[in-house]
Amino acid sequence: MRAPPVIVGGGGGFNSPWTLAVRAAADQGRPRRAVELYLSSLRASHRPCPFALAAVLKSVPRLPAHAALHAAASLHAHLLRVGLLSHPYPHAALAHAYSRLLPAHRHARVLLDGAPALHRHSLLVSSNSLLASHLRAGDIPAARALFDTMPARDVVSWNSMVAGLAKAGHLDEAIELFDQMPERNAASWNALVCGFIAQGQLARARELFERMPIRNNVSWITLISGYTKAGDVQAAADLFERMESKDLYVWNAMIACYAQNGCAREALGIFNRMLKPHVWVLPNEKTFSSVISACSQLGDLRFGLWVENFMGSVGVELDDHLRTALVDLYTKSGRMDRAFDLFRGLRRRDLVSYSAMIVGCGMHGKLSEAVGLFKEMSDAKIDPNAVTFVGLLSAYSHAGLMEEARACFASMSTKYSINPSVEHYTIIVDLLGRSGKLDEAFQLIMQMPMRPHASVWGALLLACRLHNNVELGEVVASKCFELEPEETGYYILLGNIYAQAQKWEKVKRLRRIMIERGLSKMPGSSWVHVA
Repeated sequence: MRAPPVIVGGGGGFNSPWTLAVRAAADQGRPRRAVELYLSSLRASHRPCPFALAAVLKSVPRLPAHAALHAAASLHAHLLRVGLLSHPYPHAALAHAYSRLLPAHRHARVLLDGAPALHRHSLLVSSNSLLASHLRAGDIPAARALFDTMPARDVVSWNSMVAGLAKAGHLDEAIELFDQMPERNAASWNALVCGFIAQGQLARARELFERMPIRNNVSWITLISGYTKAGDVQAAADLFERMESKDLYVWNAMIACYAQNGCAREALGIFNRMLKPHVWVLPNEKTFSSVISACSQLGDLRFGLWVENFMGSVGVELDDHLRTALVDLYTKSGRMDRAFDLFRGLRRRDLVSYSAMIVGCGMHGKLSEAVGLFKEMSDAKIDPNAVTFVGLLSAYSHAGLMEEARACFASMSTKYSINPSVEHYTIIVDLLGRSGKLDEAFQLIMQMPMRPHASVWGALLLACRLHNNVELGEVVASKCFELEPEETGYYILLGNIYAQAQKWEKVKRLRRIMIERGLSKMPGSSWVHVA
């Protein structure tokens, strides 16, 4: 952990140097740093500041689960000790922290036991926090009962109830409540927009967005995120370009939109824009997570290495999420030693990190490492998923271990209740084909519970080329032509099968078909022809 900065000046006011530093760390999503800075201020003999405490408490739920509740309880005791529990700002922040970390009944009891003499504002804050807790738990009846009996309600109460109803699918009730609101702010409109998006009603969300009398950046981010989930990258980009003032979270939303929808180059382009001198927005962990994902998609190791170094230069620490993203990048780029170093440095290894490593080992033929990692995750009681088995099957396929691959493939459904995907079938078909078991591979394809993709037929066609099986090759090639009629590679493979069998008339006929369909031979491919 980095040493705290040397901050000149004291005091506990809203704009004191220490308070500003704590709030900045909290706003950047760096809870450990916020706690560290607050403790450093106390060690420097500065009096406790309610505003700094509020910032620290708001960031506590971002800590790992095992540490967050301990931190909240410790800060709760600290508030009692220094006499700041009744101050509205830290009390509201404590209510928020407990509502995120405890079940509703426990959270309410903790607050009431800890603060028996709350004034009216603090009581409203506690009620709002309990209301939010009910809504997060999906207990709409309890939330509505509390809302209807609250002695006082503010705009936060109304916003929470509207958002909760909308998210739960009670859109008509949410709209009715929205129309009854005595006052609205941007968050009120955002709540309803978010509800429409949660129910997949993007058109209604956009209509409401355009009607909003006032928008904040959250309004724009909410709609951009909605388009991201729907895969409508162009609509998200149009919104982004309409914005006059873009903060870090807006840039992050757009980078994530591109990265999550397979537009890796565009994601890196937006990242470069935000670093331009006339723009210069300091990236955070979220930014780098999306950027590293884009690098992985492109296999751009050089830019990925620069990103890792740049993170250090701007003070972003490698948390488990970023380490896992880098593991994915390095495994795909063949830098397995570096990937293992990062993986072993994880505080907590989960399904995603194990699967990324196993897939990397599978891609690069590291069978013993893949099997060892699979055993390690099983010993840690982490159940595999479909991605895990892609890596494990690839490792067996690279090693040519047919029986082990068969057993692994069978265990997916029998032991782990995972339905094999087209990708799993493709690996097995490829291995069967390379092993000369062409008929078995063909029968496996015919028994697939889903329609076979061109990738599966293509793997078998390659095996027909390898073993020069003309009869089956013609059948398989016809399937490939049907699924991807513009792909010349299948014609080349069939042509090579004919040429190897010296069926020159069929070679000529296939060439004529390619000419008639406007297809040309792929560069670097050739058919053997003996005059």
